[in-house]
Amino acid sequence: MSILHTVNKSPFERNSLESCVQFASDGAAVLLFEDGVYAALAGTGAESRVREALGRLRLYVLGPDLKARGLSEDRIIEGIGVVDYAGFVDLAAEHDKVQAWL
Repeated sequence: MSILHTVNKSPFERNSLESCVQFASDGAAVLLFEDGVYAALAGTGAESRVREALGRLRLYVLGPDLKARGLSEDRIIEGIGVVDYAGFVDLAAEHDKVQAWL
């Protein structure tokens, strides 16, 4: 069963991303949206953990949520895909289940 994991909390306020990375199966997809987009930024305290996760997970960030926070795609950690709303729908449709990490 393929699962799309979603994280909408900042890694600097909650441990949602940490829990997700710990329990997600190798090869799983993780979408960062709302305040979860802060985990995708290079040069932050979360970068090393996110880079480590990229070794076994497919990470995506919702572009409109980056833009809504005044962040540009050029600040994203290399290897993280940027998707729009249609891409979010596609990811959800491609997977059997969506697991939200709160």
